[in-house]
Amino acid sequence: MIGKPEWFKRRKYTGWGITPKTWQGWVYVAVFVTLIIGFHTIPTLDNTTRTIGTGLWLLVLGIDSIDIMIHLKKDERNYLHEAISERNAAWYMVIVLALGIAYQGISSGLQQRLYVDPILLIALFGGLAIKAGSNIYLDRKD
Repeated sequence: MIGKPEWFKRRKYTGWGITPKTWQGWVYVAVFVTLIIGFHTIPTLDNTTRTIGTGLWLLVLGIDSIDIMIHLKKDERNYLHEAISERNAAWYMVIVLALGIAYQGISSGLQQRLYVDPILLIALFGGLAIKAGSNIYLDRKD
């Protein structure tokens, strides 16, 4: 789309996504940030227009970033390292979600009003469903 994969590299140490590796990548990021800030400094725009405009601009950035990530060149070692890193991050998140659900269940149960944040339940069981679906798909594919 707008950005080119050769301007970026996979973000390894600071989260998910991409990070610039050439001056063109840094210009790409600077242009997106400048346009968002500039859009918000126009005094005649109301909050609804700013929100919609920013949302659309971030949608374009998100779609373009995903396109760049899909087209980044990776070898087998990159795939293996990314898979291990993603697995470890996923296990950590599952453990924290499970502990959070247990804590909320126990503490609210002691107060005799059982409550667990539904977002935590959705995240944990949604991850379970995706893992199960992926395993079913991969088993049938082999």
